[in-house]
Amino acid sequence: MLATEAAGLRALADGLDATFGLAVDRLASATGRVVVSGMGKSGHVARKIAATLASTGTPALFVHPAEASHGDLGMIVAGDAVLALSNSGETAELADLVAHTRRFAMPLVAITARADSTLATAADVALLLPAAAEACPMGLAPTTSTTMQMALGDALAVALLTRRGFTAAEFRQFHPGGKLGARLRRVRELMHRDAAMPLAPVDLPMDRALLVITEKHFGCLGVTDPDGRLVGIVTDGDLRRAMGPNLLERTVGEIMTRAPRTIGPDALAVEALHAMNARGRPITALFVVDRDGRPAGVLHIHDLLRAGVA
Repeated sequence: MLATEAAGLRALADGLDATFGLAVDRLASATGRVVVSGMGKSGHVARKIAATLASTGTPALFVHPAEASHGDLGMIVAGDAVLALSNSGETAELADLVAHTRRFAMPLVAITARADSTLATAADVALLLPAAAEACPMGLAPTTSTTMQMALGDALAVALLTRRGFTAAEFRQFHPGGKLGARLRRVRELMHRDAAMPLAPVDLPMDRALLVITEKHFGCLGVTDPDGRLVGIVTDGDLRRAMGPNLLERTVGEIMTRAPRTIGPDALAVEALHAMNARGRPITALFVVDRDGRPAGVLHIHDLLRAGVA
């Protein structure tokens, strides 16, 4: 079954041509919403496509074609574009909706398997599904055809978000909940600032530096130069390597690790998690620096865990 549906997707990808770009043009030209419609299994796919469009920056909604004939056509107004799905292209319930788009000159894009169907000939652009066997052993239940419809809808959504320049920050606005929303939070929302940061100048003696490390509870110490730029970090590993009878007499500048990993305050929380796990040597605290290299905050792995990022 999966091989049959995979073959259908390969045929769909291989057959895409300039018509796909025309469909994207039509949908992108809508000043209102993209109204997605279909009946039966195509209707279920249409609901998912509408949800994907809406969550990626293209205002969209699903309208049931049968309900459209009983008043819901009023939901489709000037400025909207319609994306209609029907494998046969002869779904009777779509007739009134299609007529509505023609009456008011609304862009109509069709996804169908028959170029000579009523839906394809009425549409401004028809995206044709290739001839492909249904995975159902009887060849009757919509399986491969609906998989191709779903994939084509996803492709349209991705093409539209790319054209609109849809960003990860905008994506987060539509996905504020759950782990995905957490991973798209900004570092500045999670970091500790000002007096909470464990900082010391390069010439601070280690006996005093240890007190700062203990007081701030981050297990590390950021080291700054006379201009306030972060130039190093002292970690537990640095302390172990420098362990000796004269440790407390040395300065933080003598034992620090230079050029520590850092991140900017506008980076995504998921990028901070990646930075902590980079280079094959995970770290538990990450300093946040501004464009001039001055510490703006510090982020601990526990902050990412509490926020649901890690």
